[in-house]
Amino acid sequence: MQLDDFVSENAPDESRDRFELENSKLLDIDVNGTVMTKAGSMIAYEGDLSFTGKSSAEGGLTGFLKNQVSSEGTPVMEVEGEGHVYVAEQGKRIQILELDDDESISVNGNDVLAFEDSVEYKIGTIGSVGGASAAGLTNVFLSGPGMVAITTHGDPLVLEPPVRTDPDATVAWSSDLSPSITTDRSLSDSIGQSSGETYQMAFDGSSGFVVVQPYEETAQRA
Repeated sequence: MQLDDFVSENAPDESRDRFELENSKLLDIDVNGTVMTKAGSMIAYEGDLSFTGKSSAEGGLTGFLKNQVSSEGTPVMEVEGEGHVYVAEQGKRIQILELDDDESISVNGNDVLAFEDSVEYKIGTIGSVGGASAAGLTNVFLSGPGMVAITTHGDPLVLEPPVRTDPDATVAWSSDLSPSITTDRSLSDSIGQSSGETYQMAFDGSSGFVVVQPYEETAQRA
């Protein structure tokens, strides 16, 4: 490929969308005011932008992912000004969701990449089970209106309840579902108590959806 062709083919696309995928793993955010991103996700920016890390776990802007062992959070980053910020997360695929003012979704804390400042959010946990990963038990509840970007390892699969999922492979679920942590004794007997697959997230009900990925994103275990 000629150098000029390489430069032109990989230059940012210009559009009026605030959240735009430059490719499946790189998000271009048109900032005109304030937007929230996962700290450490910025790979480049253009324009007059300022970045403020927020790590307080109480009120206001809180950490995306609260480690259940150390109580430390992975902080969000507030991006203010006018310009473009380019964000990515370890080569994961990016999914852009648009939430209406009456829509909300719960997302694994590890898989939230960015959202507009019009989106309200709060952190929750789904119980505490020894041996289950912190990432699989900590979620961020996002309420519209506004754009939200989440990440997945590979292409996601969306399932309807009732369904049981591996916490390390679970990305998101509809806000009308309240998952619980269960233990599959038959799996414990067949593959050993040390396996994380003995712990599952149980989604019951007749409506809603659950998003899983073809990858177990294992966090440090207690």
